[in-house]
Amino acid sequence: MFNWLAGEMSVTPPAHVAILGLGLIGSSLLRRLVALGTAVTGYDADPSTLELAALEAPVAGSIADAVAGADLVVLAVPLPVAGAVLDEVQAAGYTGLLTDVTSVKAAPRRLAAQHCPGARWVGGHPMAGREQSGFAAGDATLFDGCAWVLTLEPDTGVADWLRLASLVAGIGARAVPATADEHDTAVARISHAPHVVAAALAARAAEGEAGSLALALGAGSFRDGTRVAATRPALTAAMCGGNAAALRTELDTLIDQLTAARGLLDDLDALADWFAPGHIVRAGWPPEPGPAKERPATREELLALGRAGGWVTAVAADGQSVTTVVPESP
Repeated sequence: MFNWLAGEMSVTPPAHVAILGLGLIGSSLLRRLVALGTAVTGYDADPSTLELAALEAPVAGSIADAVAGADLVVLAVPLPVAGAVLDEVQAAGYTGLLTDVTSVKAAPRRLAAQHCPGARWVGGHPMAGREQSGFAAGDATLFDGCAWVLTLEPDTGVADWLRLASLVAGIGARAVPATADEHDTAVARISHAPHVVAAALAARAAEGEAGSLALALGAGSFRDGTRVAATRPALTAAMCGGNAAALRTELDTLIDQLTAARGLLDDLDALADWFAPGHIVRAGWPPEPGPAKERPATREELLALGRAGGWVTAVAADGQSVTTVVPESP
């Protein structure tokens, strides 16, 4: 918030959070906030999910009831239904801080502007998950140490961004500033393309007469390379389809790289050179974090931090600075 009389900004984490959608991410956040003592209200369209959630936290029977009194609303529903949910948030008269947890950022930003213009939008994406979904899969420790992207656009209030960053840091995650387009380009490369490749590898392993033997021989490389193929197909399709433009570019590049490898199979030295860049990157990942540093809490500094691979670990109460970490250079 901004103190207009004093001319100073003070930053406090949201005090009452409404979570709309109690699948894996929504239920994990609900459980974490309950554990921290933050006031939270959950909502889900599925009555059985709502019944289970009521055993652990306050719940509401409607979106309007859930957002009443909240100073942060978290949209934790699949992208295809986000517009309809946002319509109900708008109809409830909500004008506070609004975020989401979907795996793409440009599309929900557009939806928020169209369907809930009264709220203040800061897109979010926690880079955490597992193959299981649903309320029962939720885990209060899911976000420990994970990168949590918070979008920072020209029309995003820095004070709003900092408030959300303080909440994210408070639950043990790393608040990473980025624009929606920067985020979508990055996740196409490190998340969405791997989902496509994993699904292709898993399906191919079972094909033809050799399929049974291949699956029987599957070990570490098959397990690690196909893990995310166990994700529910509808969720993966919504994620990849929601980032189609960026994903097409990454898949085209991967096809070119695989074609190059195919042409080098008879030249072991050249093939080793082809493998070398990937080996170097993977052997050095994740990079060691550098020392914590204080930086000004300006839009330009925050975006530069994200582009350098860094993150925010704490927000000063006066909103003037943030504590940051940038990975060590190799």
